Amino acid sequence: MTGSAPVLEIRNLSVALPKGADRPFAVEDISFTVGAKEIVCVVGESGSGKSVTAFTTMGLNPKEVKAVKGEIVLQGEDLLKKSVAEMRRLRGEKMAMIFQEPMTALNPVIKVGEQIREMLEIHTDLSLADQKARVLEVMEDVSLPDHVKMYDSYPHQLSGGQRQRIMIAMALALEPGLLIADEPTTALDVTTQAQILELIKDIQHRHGTGVLFITHDFGVVAEIADRIVVMQKGKVVEQGTRDEILLRPQHPYTRMLIGSVPSMEPSHRAEIDKASPALIAQGVNKTYGGLGLFKKTREVHANKDVNLVVHRRETLGVVGESGSGKSTLARCIVRLQDPTSGHIEVEGADIARISESAMRPHRRDIQIVFQDPYRSLNPRRTVGQSIVEGPMNFGVPEAEAEARAKELMEIVGLSAEALDRFPHQFSGGQRQRICIARALAMQPKVLIADEAVSALDVSVQAQVLDLLDDVRERYDLAMLFITHDLRVAAQICDRIMVMQNGVVVEEGETAKVYADPQHEYTRSLLAAAPGRDVAFAK
Repeated sequence: MTGSAPVLEIRNLSVALPKGADRPFAVEDISFTVGAKEIVCVVGESGSGKSVTAFTTMGLNPKEVKAVKGEIVLQGEDLLKKSVAEMRRLRGEKMAMIFQEPMTALNPVIKVGEQIREMLEIHTDLSLADQKARVLEVMEDVSLPDHVKMYDSYPHQLSGGQRQRIMIAMALALEPGLLIADEPTTALDVTTQAQILELIKDIQHRHGTGVLFITHDFGVVAEIADRIVVMQKGKVVEQGTRDEILLRPQHPYTRMLIGSVPSMEPSHRAEIDKASPALIAQGVNKTYGGLGLFKKTREVHANKDVNLVVHRRETLGVVGESGSGKSTLARCIVRLQDPTSGHIEVEGADIARISESAMRPHRRDIQIVFQDPYRSLNPRRTVGQSIVEGPMNFGVPEAEAEARAKELMEIVGLSAEALDRFPHQFSGGQRQRICIARALAMQPKVLIADEAVSALDVSVQAQVLDLLDDVRERYDLAMLFITHDLRVAAQICDRIMVMQNGVVVEEGETAKVYADPQHEYTRSLLAAAPGRDVAFAK
């Protein structure tokens, strides 16, 4: 941090929650600063008050969530004393925010260049030609390819990483003193994430910007933080330099968080009995397009001749960037999509090309847990109804299905009494446990986890990974684990399969692949993993 006055000073801030909330304050009596050319990372679990702090600073909280004490001083101005019109002026001119999901933050029917230009139209007196020139300048500044052509693109025509770069360009158009980034890399591939982090560091250094970076990914924190603020239940429990917090944490909560960070060193795995394959895929192809109504359309080969074997009690990890074909493969295996060609055997039965009616008896043998548990559960049904529905559809008596649901709730670490509650009454980690219980209620032979822990806090993630490992052994499951997080893959996968552009480019025991990757693409993925060289305190 420079010796000059901080860009942002938060002093003794308390933000009240509406009546009926689980605690009186979203944040309580917190203080910290962000200096010019400094990146301050705010970490903590969901509900710790990280995002409320950011949204209070930006003046974007709902009316019922109010700052009741303290000051937020931005370059000498107390934001809590500003009118709505004054805050609107300051947003963009002196501070800007990058959100987690750019697709929801960008207008889908307006070209991205025009969306950036709107900022300049509102806040400056530049001519139309000068506005466009400035937009092209900032688009080039954030390393967008062919930025002149991309000016006229719509958000859906860009990749996730490109959309996030557009958001950053929009935030930087007026060169604000403060940039707030709220989980801006959570949904990105490891290589795209590395590029965005490098971009933020570069821009922060060149423009003298102070960055308030909110994240639950300690690999990201290790990569970019100058200082770290640790929050728990609305309070700051510890703050210090990057090395002080990551290598010598003092508070028990900080030590717990850092102790939960999965290591890049693959864990020791027990020997697998190779005589009992539960899932075999041979020559699986999935092609989209090719034949339109009036003309031939472009063919996309999402999967090309994919082969895999997963044995009982074994976890096979599938890693690769977005568009590599990981999720398409999972959907073909579970027959949510029909493969174009190939064989998929579950417990000896080839299910690749059979009809839906013929597939129905096999549905119980192969279950899938998705990334977003809230979208996976019916909000109008109790979790108990969701868990017993599958077994009862296959002829299990109601009493037996309910007894199985109670047992599974205990196994996944929840109370059987919670079966009468609805999904919104649980945390994200608890909802994911319920989705695992629902999958296990079918007593499957194969369990597919498709990015099942990527949205979870590091401590909850560690608990769910332990749970998946436990149920794999307890139920003799074969598990296909799809992830873009190489730290997670190192801890839970016996073998790793690396996919690029629909093709398997490398496969082998996790420890061997991590120690001596053979393919250039695998080497690039491992090299891009954030914080890979930091030895976190344990």
